[in-house]
Amino acid sequence: MAEYGISTGQRVAMIWDKSSPVEALKSLVNKVQQLTGDESQVSVENIDQLLQSAHKESSFDVVLSGVVPGSTTLHSTEILAEIARILRPGGQVLLKEPVETTSVLESKVKTAAKLCSSLTLSGLVEVKELQKKSLTPEEARSVQELLGYQSDSLVSVQVTGKKPNFEVGSSTQLKLSFPKKSSISEKPTVDPHAAKLWTLSANDMDDDDMDLIDSDELLDPEDLKKPDPSSLRASCGEGAKRRACKNCTCGLAEELEQEKLKEQKRSQPKSACGNCYLGDAFRCASCPYLGMPAFKPGEKILLNEKNLHDS
Repeated sequence: MAEYGISTGQRVAMIWDKSSPVEALKSLVNKVQQLTGDESQVSVENIDQLLQSAHKESSFDVVLSGVVPGSTTLHSTEILAEIARILRPGGQVLLKEPVETTSVLESKVKTAAKLCSSLTLSGLVEVKELQKKSLTPEEARSVQELLGYQSDSLVSVQVTGKKPNFEVGSSTQLKLSFPKKSSISEKPTVDPHAAKLWTLSANDMDDDDMDLIDSDELLDPEDLKKPDPSSLRASCGEGAKRRACKNCTCGLAEELEQEKLKEQKRSQPKSACGNCYLGDAFRCASCPYLGMPAFKPGEKILLNEKNLHDS
């Protein structure tokens, strides 16, 4: 019993199922009670009734499950989570379960690695495999009869784990150390000669000893030349037919639009008085549009066949 880690005064929960032999269960309970020194410190629970038990959180120092000789207990995810719940912080769990040595798809029996992973996911730490043993003929028969599972690659494995030294939902204040800030902010020292060199006041403008640079002297003769208008034209549409590209940013699209508007103005009919489009009431005697209805400014007027015969 030394490997169970049970000492005097600890509360122990022993979990059994229908595969546990009765006499072996009684013998194990008596041994555990002798180790704790008090019968009331040992609680015996059936695995099917564990989720309905009234145990409070952090009730037991040690939980033993499936360790009764001859047991073939399978631990579901819910059972492992309940075991983690009733364990005290720092408490230990020891369980035994038949596992597969080879990966089998859709198998109700887990592998040893998956069993350890399930214990970790339930909230336990320091999960490790203690030992593997071949199933006894009685255990193999129990797996086949009670679990409805048969395989030649089954072994019995013992796994242990601990609950972290804190309870779920607990909190603590972090002790953070920050460097102390000085009450007086220290400004970097500046060379007084350098500060005077780059300092300019309003009085310096009238000082004859102050040498000021004329901004026009910074320009070269080439900078003063007026640019050639042809060099400012957009060059992306050069060719027989100038055409702006999509999402044009060089200004060619705007330039072509201006040329189009100028062409439309040149193609519009010219009027001496400027009232030809208003109608006969506003037209002069020599207006070529006499007898025609009013039209919009810039609209091209086409004479139909009737007007041509009348004229």
